Amino acid sequence: MHKNFALALGVAAVGAAIAVARVRRGPETPELIMGTFPNGMGYARLGTGPKSLLWIPDPGHTGHRGTYLKLMTRMLRPFVGDGYTVFLVGQKPNLPNGCTVADMAEDYAGLIVDEFGGKVDVVVGDSSGGLIGFCLAARHPDLFGHVSIIAAGHTMTLAARAANLESAHLRSAGRKTDAATVMVNFLYPDIRAPWVKCLLAAVVARVSFPAAFDPSDVLIAAEAVDAFDGRAILPTIPVPVLMVFGDRDRFVAKELYEQTADLIPDCTVKRYEGKDHLGTMFDKRLPRDVLEFVRRPRALQH
Repeated sequence: MHKNFALALGVAAVGAAIAVARVRRGPETPELIMGTFPNGMGYARLGTGPKSLLWIPDPGHTGHRGTYLKLMTRMLRPFVGDGYTVFLVGQKPNLPNGCTVADMAEDYAGLIVDEFGGKVDVVVGDSSGGLIGFCLAARHPDLFGHVSIIAAGHTMTLAARAANLESAHLRSAGRKTDAATVMVNFLYPDIRAPWVKCLLAAVVARVSFPAAFDPSDVLIAAEAVDAFDGRAILPTIPVPVLMVFGDRDRFVAKELYEQTADLIPDCTVKRYEGKDHLGTMFDKRLPRDVLEFVRRPRALQH
């Protein structure tokens, strides 16, 4: 049963990614503007609404291209429809050796001050970008109105950290397919069919890895994520936080998510039953849940 379920899941993931990749931009799709801020942080902008949403992706997604961007564009449409200008902003390039997640958060804090007039309405951090979101919430709560963290806990499982580092080393050596295969083996250990793994590795490479990247930045970001443990800062977060996660996430075990939520003084939890890491980030309920959280008065966000 486990094997059949995992196999079906893998095939479904491939089919979904291919289908999305073939979707052409229609009239309902917001115009996509690509650019780079003066500090070097690249962005993809959707919408022209009066409200601002800063989306912080996994630090590995420094280049917004291809299938990943198509998936994100489709997922972000409801925010644009609700009156937001959405900025999907990657990490600052040329990371210094020893750079930490807290240092990356300072880059985003500086960006908000310099380019957004000192405040954005909503900050959303997904996957390891959620770690940056935790640091922003603890250190700079005055820079945003609301914060949502998607598929991120105070740390990852040991197995996830090992896979993430191994994949980063392979990517930095130019072995993109091998790096994707490491992640597929970690995410879907029950899949045995080689052809399914090959297809999934191709999807992961297209969705999760940028088309161009600095090998040094990939390693430094992965090492920063590996060293991060948010247990000391989470109790200091003074604002309400929305946490969204799936109960089948192999990167962050359910127990780690529960520990994270318990450490945040004011935390609203949305748990997606049966969803894994990627499934949570691209779940169609996600925009609705974030928008519902944002619309509630802060006094009721608990």
